[in-house]
Amino acid sequence: MERTQVLELMSTLKLFGMRSAYDEIMGNAIKRQHEPPRIVGDLLQSEIAEKQARSIRYQLTVAKLPLAKDIDDFDFDGTPINEGLIRELATGNFLAEQHNIVLVGGTGTGKSHLAIAIARALIRNGSRGRFFNVVDLVNQLETEARSGKQGRLADYLNRLDFIILDELGYLPFAQAGGQLLFHLISRLYERTSIIVTTIILASPKTLGHSPKARLDGPAADAPGHTRSCRSDDCAARPSRRCQSPRAGSMAVVLACG
Repeated sequence: MERTQVLELMSTLKLFGMRSAYDEIMGNAIKRQHEPPRIVGDLLQSEIAEKQARSIRYQLTVAKLPLAKDIDDFDFDGTPINEGLIRELATGNFLAEQHNIVLVGGTGTGKSHLAIAIARALIRNGSRGRFFNVVDLVNQLETEARSGKQGRLADYLNRLDFIILDELGYLPFAQAGGQLLFHLISRLYERTSIIVTTIILASPKTLGHSPKARLDGPAADAPGHTRSCRSDDCAARPSRRCQSPRAGSMAVVLACG
């Protein structure tokens, strides 16, 4: 069978990974005298890699992340942010137990950047997620309620691995909208993990979970604390009534079931 016929058949079968790698694989096979099983295996591996890459591109699109931000793009130098903690969260281990993350910090501290970067890493590892600006989400929930379709969005989000709620507390919304948002979060409890960015340091119980203690210091794994990427007053002393982080600071709260 001629090369052009082989490529046409691959296109017909939508084996685009095989098609794009065919010439390279066959060239190497001839040069190195690969056996037929090796050639077939290399072609199959190329197809699998292409399908995985296509799936990741699709999931990144449907997640509606507003920017293409990665952890390597974030400048940790000169900041109190624990890079190791952020990279650990990006592995997605917290998803297995439906834990939640709260990124707390003032304007310009990089909360949204890190949330998006974590999301992109999770999606590359096969997870599915969705980004929402909180005010836009509340508006969507109110529209859904008015049209008599309340609950449809929650049903969809329950099938995802995580969602991002960006800028919680940055702009106010009506009490009815807040109730709809709280109801949505309750629906997602122990099903879909939530990554929140906010300027307000609230209790992790807001997300339906109790805090699990872990600091960067020797108090790691002691009950009643939050996990943070710096030891500022609000992060390191959660018993205090801290309403917002100090300027230029950021804390990470890992809310556990």
